[in-house]
Amino acid sequence: MTTRTYNLAVVGYGGMGSYHVDHLLKSNPQIHVKGIFDIKQERNDVALSKGLQVYESLDALLSDKSIHIVLIATPNDVHKEIAIKALKAHKHVVCEKPVTIYARDLEEIMTVAEETGQVFMVHQNRRWDEDFLTVKKIYNEKMTGEIFHIESRVHGANGIPGDWRHLKKNGGGMVLDWGVHLLDQLLFMIHSPVTSVYANLSYVLGDEVDDGFQTYLTFANGITALVEVGTTNFISLPRWYLKGTEGTAIIEDWGLNGKIVKQNKDIIASAPKPIKAGQGLTKTMAPPSEEATTMVNLPAASVLSQDFYDNLVSVIEGRTEAIVKNHEVLRVLKLMEIIFESAEKNEVVKTSL
Repeated sequence: MTTRTYNLAVVGYGGMGSYHVDHLLKSNPQIHVKGIFDIKQERNDVALSKGLQVYESLDALLSDKSIHIVLIATPNDVHKEIAIKALKAHKHVVCEKPVTIYARDLEEIMTVAEETGQVFMVHQNRRWDEDFLTVKKIYNEKMTGEIFHIESRVHGANGIPGDWRHLKKNGGGMVLDWGVHLLDQLLFMIHSPVTSVYANLSYVLGDEVDDGFQTYLTFANGITALVEVGTTNFISLPRWYLKGTEGTAIIEDWGLNGKIVKQNKDIIASAPKPIKAGQGLTKTMAPPSEEATTMVNLPAASVLSQDFYDNLVSVIEGRTEAIVKNHEVLRVLKLMEIIFESAEKNEVVKTSL
């Protein structure tokens, strides 16, 4: 059987565009990066130094019949326009996240993709993160019993990157930049509708977009989730914290430092003894007896069936379905819109998403 090679061109050869070329696409023998289009001459110079073709315009790139796939890695506000033009030029399209600022814009793209018969996939890459896949395994295999509360955080202390991410018109801010990842992970893992949302956005750095946020989600199956992103945190809280009916799991960071502490069912626990807590005593908050719990290491992460670009090729060739489905991405966009609504109104928003 002959293996087909697909030529790919990048629109927006900045940080993420070049990361795709230099790292993510290196491992796929069926995709050949032919060239790029970028509005900045310094990025064009970098591309030329690496032997890539530089197109003088987007139209020139799209009119190249040898290009099969277009990767969009531009600021968020122009994703829709470029995606629709590329699909109508009969190119398959990969788009960086967030795919669009508004859900209605993704719906327009999905309509064009269906009309043209081209594949459109969003690079929700954090579904492949090892920390998330470890949590997914703990959740799916009920390693702490039935999980009823999840906390997912990313913290930094460097503020918002000094580029278009500062600007509202370009789709900047941490809900759209990092929230899209953390929310996508939760919705990918928890197969239950979101029933209520409360959110608070941070503007302490004085930007016109949020520099962080907290949102509290309730799912129809009873699970609650706290999602938090911060860019002013000089001490970071754990990346993941999971509470289950039979134990608790913690993952401190992307280095997978963490543990699971489980109830020891084989031991009849002795009654807790009061401990001194500040200026008083407490039995309620006393730690369980040593024999009542067991500490175990985090499990090996679960594995998705393919990496992103292998999956893209398989979808193009009709051999499998997309791991990142457009209707799932649309759900994340709608949830982010509810988060903005909740923060603006300072109230819980009831939903069935």
